[in-house]
Amino acid sequence: MKIDFVSDVACPWCAVGLNSLERALERIGSEIAVELHFQPFELNPAMGAEGADANEYLRAKYGLSHEQLQRNRAHIRERGAAVGFEFGERKHVWNTFDAHRLLHWAGLQDRAREGSAGRQGKQRELKHALLQAYHGEGRNPGAADVLLELAIAVGLDAEGAREVIASGAYADEVRQAEQHWRQAGINSVPALVIDGQHLIQGGQPPEVFERTLRQIAAGG
Repeated sequence: MKIDFVSDVACPWCAVGLNSLERALERIGSEIAVELHFQPFELNPAMGAEGADANEYLRAKYGLSHEQLQRNRAHIRERGAAVGFEFGERKHVWNTFDAHRLLHWAGLQDRAREGSAGRQGKQRELKHALLQAYHGEGRNPGAADVLLELAIAVGLDAEGAREVIASGAYADEVRQAEQHWRQAGINSVPALVIDGQHLIQGGQPPEVFERTLRQIAAGG
């Protein structure tokens, strides 16, 4: 079973959804062989490198009052804690395009290593590290030093990562992938596309992911 996890580092529900999916996959164990691939999606593609104040940006984008924003954050923190993700204070919204370029490269490195793709690959580890840096620690996932630090921390080649970050490599590939998923009808994330045919939308609880994946695997 191939799972394309379409998401953005800037999306808090993507952090919830990924951790929830992994709890579901732990329950499924070896019953279903899974290849997990991370696909790019930008919530804020026009965001400048300087970013924006999170409160101001979110209130303007979604028309939320301060109280509504606080309630939403409390709900997301609760859902994250239930699946093992701890949200910190995130005061700024950043551009994530360079993070997607680095994730694309990490996926290529996985495929070049026999037996390392899927649920144990470096792309997955980097995705977790980026989500933790952004949503747990409030760090800028578009900053070159942060990207390099995280790449090294998960065991990716330092010189290779530095070259990708500095050169703008894989920009076209990321944009083409983003366009592909939008044309496929993905307009909110997280979105899980199973074997290119089935869609699971949103940061569902583990039991929902588990039940749906089992149904799909059984041909239901």
